[in-house]
Amino acid sequence: MTLDYLLFDHSEGDDDTSLFEALATVGPEREAAVRAEIETVMGWAARRFLGRRGPVEEGGDWDADLEERQEEPALRSFHLSITGSPAFAEAFIAEFGDAVN
Repeated sequence: MTLDYLLFDHSEGDDDTSLFEALATVGPEREAAVRAEIETVMGWAARRFLGRRGPVEEGGDWDADLEERQEEPALRSFHLSITGSPAFAEAFIAEFGDAVN
C-alpha cells in the first residue's frame, strides 16, 4: 500500500521489538490526507492483529502512540510511533514497505 505523507523509520531493539516512526508536518489543506493515512495504518493493524494490541513486553503484538502538535500558525505535526513483535514487523513491512526506511 502506498502512503504519501507517512514515511516510517524502522529500528529494532535488543529484544527483537521493532519501532516504526513517522513524522508529517503539513498545512491545513493536507491535514485530512495525513489523518486518513494514520487511520489506514491503524485500521490495518487493528484488523490484521485483532485483539492483540498492547505493549509487546506485556504479550501484545503491537501498540501505537500518536502525538499532534500545532507548529507555526499554519502548520500541524503528526508523530506516529508503532512498536511491534517480529511477526507484526514482518507483516507491516510487507504491507507498507514502500513507506519504510
